Amino acid sequence: MSQTVDARGLSCPQPVLMALDAIKKSQETEMEVFVDTEASRENVSRAVESQGWKVESIATEGETFRLEIRKAAK
Repeated sequence: MSQTVDARGLSCPQPVLMALDAIKKSQETEMEVFVDTEASRENVSRAVESQGWKVESIATEGETFRLEIRKAAK
């Protein structure tokens, strides 16, 4: 993954806004997003999917969720 969004320690809607901002500004087609609550995990997942991205995997690492997202093929 070439770009990382670290939204741990932030409450919604900040993780969602950070992920969407990174998607809009980046030319990358893959990213990692780190969050630390289930609500943020679900909200970020829905938000990126609404922008044409796909959640490839969600890994739990301690109290952190690592979402690997990829721009969906057209």
